[in-house]
Amino acid sequence: MENVKGQSRVEVVDAIRGIAVAMILMLHSIEHFNLYNQVDPDSPLLKLVDLMVWDGLWFVIGGKAYAIFALLFGFSFYIMDRNAARRGEDFRLRFCWRMLLLFGFGCLNASFFCGEVLVLYSIVGLVLPMVSRLKTRTLLVVAAVLMAQPVEWMKLVYAAIVDGEREILVFDFGEYWNASMKMLAEGGFLETVRTNLWEGQLFSLAWAWGAGRFCQTASLFMLGLAAGRMEWFADSEANRRRWGRVLAMALVAFFPLYGLSSLLPDFVASTPAEELADSSLWAMTSKTFMASLMLIITSLHKFCFMTVIVTSLLFAFYCTRLSRPLRFIMPYGRMSLTNYIGQSIVGSAIYYHWGLYLNLSDTQSVALGVVILACQVMFCRWWMSRHTHGPLEGVWKRLTYLW
Repeated sequence: MENVKGQSRVEVVDAIRGIAVAMILMLHSIEHFNLYNQVDPDSPLLKLVDLMVWDGLWFVIGGKAYAIFALLFGFSFYIMDRNAARRGEDFRLRFCWRMLLLFGFGCLNASFFCGEVLVLYSIVGLVLPMVSRLKTRTLLVVAAVLMAQPVEWMKLVYAAIVDGEREILVFDFGEYWNASMKMLAEGGFLETVRTNLWEGQLFSLAWAWGAGRFCQTASLFMLGLAAGRMEWFADSEANRRRWGRVLAMALVAFFPLYGLSSLLPDFVASTPAEELADSSLWAMTSKTFMASLMLIITSLHKFCFMTVIVTSLLFAFYCTRLSRPLRFIMPYGRMSLTNYIGQSIVGSAIYYHWGLYLNLSDTQSVALGVVILACQVMFCRWWMSRHTHGPLEGVWKRLTYLW
C-alpha cells in the first residue's frame, strides 16, 4: 500500500490496522470465540475484576474495532484503484474477483470461527466498484445516509404508523445460533466445520443484518475511500487541524448519544403507560420501535467513539513519542488477513469442544489473548523482515492478478 503521493506506504494506516486486529483478538478472547462458556471465579474481588474487564473491553472495543477495520478496507480499495488507474487499467472488475477470493478466505475462517466478518466484507465490498466513480461530495452524502441506518428508519415509521407489534425486514437466526452453539460445545472437528460453514454463516449474516452492520459497513467502506481521495491520512498541518476538528465533533456527539442510549430504555420502562399514551412518546411503548431507535443511537455513538480512537491514534503517531510502539506493531497490521484467520484457528483450538475446551474467566481469557497477540506480533516482525507480504496476503495478491 502506498501513500496518497505514491512515495511509500502510509505507515500510520498499518499501525492503526494492527491496533484494530489486536482489539478484535481481545474481544473474541473474552467471548471464547462465540462459545461464551466462561467460568466465574470464587473470589468476589476476582468477580469484580472480571466484570471490569468485560465491561471495559466491550465499551472500548465492541462495535469499534471492526469499524476501524472497515474504514481502512475502503482506504485500501482507493489505493489499489488509484494505482491501477495510473497503469491505465480499470480496477473495478478485478476488485470483484478479489472479493470472490475474499469470500473463499472468509469460508476458510468461518470453518473455525463462525462469527467472522470476511464473508460480510466480501459481500458488502461489491458496493465499492459501484460508487467509486461518484464525486466525493456525493459519496459522502451516500455514506451519511447509510450510517444513519435507513432500514431501521423504515422500521421506525412502520412501527409508529402501521403496526407497532409486527416486525418487518427481520431474519430469525435463533435456530441457526442454537445449532452452532451446540456443535461448538459438543461436536468433533469435522462436524463443527460443517455446521460453521452453513448454520454458523447463516446466523452470522442474519445477525449482521439485524445489527445494522450491512449499512454501516458499506458506509465505512465509502468513508475510507473518501479519506483516501482527500489524503486525510497524510501528515500535514492542514490535516492535523482537520483531524482536530473531527475529534472535537466526535466527542461532542458521543456523550449525548451514549447518554441517550443508556437512559432512554429505563425512562420508557419507568414511565406509566397512561402518560406515554397522552404524549408524543406513545410510539416508544412499542418494542419494535424501541429496538430500531436504540440500534440507530448505539450505532452512531459507536461510530463517534471509533472516530475518537482513530484520531487519537493519528495524533499519537504523528505528534508524540508513542509513534515508536505504534511502529513496532506495523508488521502486525500489514499481515492483518493472516493474523485474523490465525486468531480464529488458535482460538477455536483452545476453546471449542474439538480442541482443548478450556473454561476460563474473563481475566484469564484476556491474559491468554495477550500471549497469543505477543506471539503473533513477534512472528510478523520476523516474517516481514524477510518478505514483502504476509503468507495469506501474498496468496491473495497473486490470485488477484492471476488474469
